[in-house]
Amino acid sequence: MEVYPIMDLEKIAEMKKVLEGRRERGRDILLLVMGINTALRIGDLLALSVGHVLDNEGKIAQALELREQKTGKTKRFPINESLKEALLDYLAERQGCDHSEPLFLSQKGGTLGRVQAWRIISEAGESVGLSNIGAHSLRKTFGYHVYKKNGDIGLVQKLLNHSASRITLRYIGIDRERMDRAYLELNL
Repeated sequence: MEVYPIMDLEKIAEMKKVLEGRRERGRDILLLVMGINTALRIGDLLALSVGHVLDNEGKIAQALELREQKTGKTKRFPINESLKEALLDYLAERQGCDHSEPLFLSQKGGTLGRVQAWRIISEAGESVGLSNIGAHSLRKTFGYHVYKKNGDIGLVQKLLNHSASRITLRYIGIDRERMDRAYLELNL
């Protein structure tokens, strides 16, 4: 099943509210916020430890650096305010956790699994009226909103490590959006 980016900012806010009501609210909100603010693939998100997001003094790091599983490339990016706030909220729930512990814990204490991460995001999307939303939608959402904000497809292509801008446009749903708009605006 192909998944789509979350194009509507109001839907993102609604999804956060839905996740607020969950038992694992901090973790689930962090999963959403981190995914849409970093463009990390779900495997890379779930592989993060608490130590990845904290500096030597135990405070939220200025930037995150990791080696991507799929590409083997090192990725480094600053932690923005939205992500910092979500990290602070979540880590406050996990007082005294060890730096080596997984950032995203399952209810059983291990690392949150890919299927469970997909379920969290998919169910939150469905509850606000979105279909075809899954864990990979988070990465696509990042790309879509960066493109909408600055219109620089080359930048988005580079941030997502794509080989061609046409791939990036299709990936973030711009081609589909343009085609739909062409049909709707024609009205002959």
